[in-house]
Amino acid sequence: MPRLLSRDDIETSFRRLGELAQADGENLQFVVLGGTAMVLGFDARPSTKDVDFAPLMATNITILRRLAEQVGGELGWDESWMNDAAKGYLHGPLSLIPVYNAFGIEVFRPVTEQLLAMKLAAWRDDVDIADAELLMGQLAATTMDEVWARIHEFVIPDSELKVKYALEDLWNSRS
Repeated sequence: MPRLLSRDDIETSFRRLGELAQADGENLQFVVLGGTAMVLGFDARPSTKDVDFAPLMATNITILRRLAEQVGGELGWDESWMNDAAKGYLHGPLSLIPVYNAFGIEVFRPVTEQLLAMKLAAWRDDVDIADAELLMGQLAATTMDEVWARIHEFVIPDSELKVKYALEDLWNSRS
């Protein structure tokens, strides 16, 4: 995608998704992950490259994908502007916080602990590190063990060691 999506871009696209869903007699419900959760849930940065999401059970994924493709076309965006590739990092109980609501659409983000576990599992670049730093700060934990205790239920079992190392690096890099 050639451009980054600002909060305004995301909200405009969600509003349009809701309008289209409502016209079809649908109500979309999904969870935003990654950069979109950071933009909408924390004002952590001005933009993100795409909208990572996971549909909730009440939402028909086929309809959501069709509507997202239509909205992307209307806005002149790449067809991958909204994708569910990051849902593989979503693990553990789902406790949701609303971040956007309009006719035909309800959007949530995972709790801070779950987002931190996901960022530590991804741990790809400076953006993930900055996001994880902000999320860890939101927890206001006094020890690394306390952070681990709060996020471990959200860690994908196969990535537990990677997450522990990333957490250790993040904890030790604090000033």
